[in-house]
Amino acid sequence: MTKSSELLRAASRVIPGGVNSPVRAFRGVGGEPFFVARAEGARLWDVDGRSYLDFVGSWGPLILGHAPAAIVEAVSEVARRGTSYGAPTPAEVELAEAISGAFPSMEMLRLVSSGTEAAMSAIRVARGATGRDVIVKFDGGYHGHADSLLVRAGSGGATFGVPDSAGVPAALAALTLTLGYNDLDAVRSLFAARGPEIAAVIVEPVAGNMGVVPPKPGFLEGLREVTRAHGALLIFDEVITGFRIAYGGAQQRYGVTADLTCLGKIIGGGLPVGAYGGRRELMERVAPLGPVYQAGTLSGNPLAVAAGLVTLRALREPGVYDRLEALGARMEAGIVRAAEKSGVAVAVNRVGSMLTAFFCPGPVTDYESAKTADRERYARYFHAMLARGVYLAPSQFEAAFVSLAHREADLDEAARAAAEAMAAS
Repeated sequence: MTKSSELLRAASRVIPGGVNSPVRAFRGVGGEPFFVARAEGARLWDVDGRSYLDFVGSWGPLILGHAPAAIVEAVSEVARRGTSYGAPTPAEVELAEAISGAFPSMEMLRLVSSGTEAAMSAIRVARGATGRDVIVKFDGGYHGHADSLLVRAGSGGATFGVPDSAGVPAALAALTLTLGYNDLDAVRSLFAARGPEIAAVIVEPVAGNMGVVPPKPGFLEGLREVTRAHGALLIFDEVITGFRIAYGGAQQRYGVTADLTCLGKIIGGGLPVGAYGGRRELMERVAPLGPVYQAGTLSGNPLAVAAGLVTLRALREPGVYDRLEALGARMEAGIVRAAEKSGVAVAVNRVGSMLTAFFCPGPVTDYESAKTADRERYARYFHAMLARGVYLAPSQFEAAFVSLAHREADLDEAARAAAEAMAAS
């Protein structure tokens, strides 16, 4: 028995499913997860000594790679002065200023401890500012596990949400309506019928939790137009895309401004952090200035803030996003060549340094088309890649992430592994 297997059995006695987040359990691909011993650069090693090229990157935040020296130094220095104070620190101000500088729409912002907390808080602000209760999200979009967001669409068009998890009250879920991603006509129809009830539309501007699905031309612009016309707010969940697809996230890349923005992942450099923010008049409604209450003892944790500052400084260096774009394109090209050589139907969606290879002919433009992907084929491919030392997300409906620690040789190695894996699976 491997050390990972032994650890999984021990973990399963005290942790649900043996994991602290469901996707880590490999239920989407079968088999057992490996347990990580350490990581450096673009690689990680499991407790049994196997090495893997890592394209999960802690689900996106490790844009500089694992354990970059500057982050390790910064976190170590701060830790020696204390790990948490429950009081303001100068570095919090510096990080907030850096984020606001990158996202001009975030005139004021609040640091929190996770993307879930950021999305939950942004929705509370939207409801408080508009005096309305209904939220619109998109099928397949994930914004954390807050009760009002764990809903799925019913058959046909927009429906009242029904709970997607036990423990979510149906009455609360009913305040969330769902539509198909990239379906602007459906958005317009819903607002025509129910606009006065809708507080906000929340959207991943580039979907990352049904696999990578970019917005169709005009979709984000249309959301901006419709929400503004009906007095609703537009919330961009940029927990994944923020500082990933451009320094100013999707708002910079696509030229569309949100009323409220949720961030996470990269702004903590791999440590737990999130942020939400928007126009000054909206954020001045947040306590202690206004009646919308939100608090967190570990918000602005000095370790996460230190790691985030190092990361954002590195991302401001000239040519960084050109480099990420080129690396992402190289990985995409390698997968496409592997699929063509093996005769396997694969549709690759990529935006910058995040991408998904869907095992279907494509195109993949929304959750319904994403679900046509052959999940069993992906599971075989995943394990074949893992056997060749390449770690991908253990689910067809997740993104792969390229970091600045990856080199061209790493991507060529992954392409060779993909060609072999597709032929074998």
